[in-house]
Amino acid sequence: MSSFASPGPAAVPTSIVCDAAMSAYNFGPNHPMSPKRLELTARLARELGIFDRPQVRMLASRVAGDDELATVHSREYIAAVRRVGEDPSRSDPDRGLGTEDDPAFAGMHEAGARLAGASLEAADAVISGTVPRAVNFGGGMHHASRDKASGFCIYNDAALAIRRLLDSGVGKVAYIDIDAHHGDGTQNIFWDDPRVLTISLHESGLTLFPGTGFANEIGGPGAQGSAVNVALPAGTSDAGWLRAFHAVVPALVQAFAPDIIVSQHGCDSHRDDELANLNTSVDAQREAALTIAGLAARLCGDRWIATGGGGYNIVSVVPRVWSHLMAVVAGGPVPLHTPVPEPWREYVRAHFGVSAPLLMGEDADTWWRSWEVGFNPSDPVDRSVMATRKAVFPLYGLDPWFD
Repeated sequence: MSSFASPGPAAVPTSIVCDAAMSAYNFGPNHPMSPKRLELTARLARELGIFDRPQVRMLASRVAGDDELATVHSREYIAAVRRVGEDPSRSDPDRGLGTEDDPAFAGMHEAGARLAGASLEAADAVISGTVPRAVNFGGGMHHASRDKASGFCIYNDAALAIRRLLDSGVGKVAYIDIDAHHGDGTQNIFWDDPRVLTISLHESGLTLFPGTGFANEIGGPGAQGSAVNVALPAGTSDAGWLRAFHAVVPALVQAFAPDIIVSQHGCDSHRDDELANLNTSVDAQREAALTIAGLAARLCGDRWIATGGGGYNIVSVVPRVWSHLMAVVAGGPVPLHTPVPEPWREYVRAHFGVSAPLLMGEDADTWWRSWEVGFNPSDPVDRSVMATRKAVFPLYGLDPWFD
């Protein structure tokens, strides 16, 4: 197991952004990214008592201003989003607006800018010293690039939070992205910036959108090693996913020595998510969050900003994963054997006509082989991990075979 597993529970002051107004980010009733996932997550976290913990400070969202958005997006793109939001018939597919993935809707600019503003609020809470940690589970829009919407993402809130941190004087930021899809937008925005380490653990672009995120994508000429990609084969389950995570993330984050971690916790790698082909559990995703918590505690003085991301099984997966995330960030993990509160299950039955899970965990086997036991060239997961380690580890003075 990783030496960066989180220590025993210790409450950490944490801000959580939660606002019903964020549900205005709505591409329509037939779109996979239903705003109901935010409502159900907030309702479950509230029923579990996470919002009422003494160390938790609740924050409202706000709409980010154009000057703020322009720190990572072009003025021309922001104006285009405004135009389409004011008149959805004026689609701009060249900028990704009005496509199948990102259908035009009234108020698109304000809705996207509100998710962005929520992550800026989280960043400002940490920068001010009010709290060392913050969560925006409605964020994680990692496909949006400087000039284009993509993959359900209009404005890249995680990139905006990172830019805010850098502009405030933070020296180095490590961005860890465990969404099933490659975090291409965030990577590309900081491609030439050696102050930002972007690590993305995702299904290979050979089988999944956006078709990028291979081991040889390591950053621009002045920032070699600042981009790290672990492209996993379709079907990777908990053991392989956690082995890959632990074989790459802790060592590189420690070598990079960031001042703060920003993480994206898309939970579409779950076996029941229909938009990807990985095979993880709620339990494994909680374990990854615990490891990131350990890294933040040991390397960054506890400073950590976490966002949501993808995740389209809105009843049995998303609310549990992100409730676990909030509890982990706040320093009090919810045990996996905790019963799902009955009032929440009743709400799901009444409003969605399905039965919700009984427990917060799935009794999954999350055992994983440490890289120390050796590289298996016949294992496709190990081959993917080794490709990443060979591409990046030497740039940090690390041995890809043994460190």
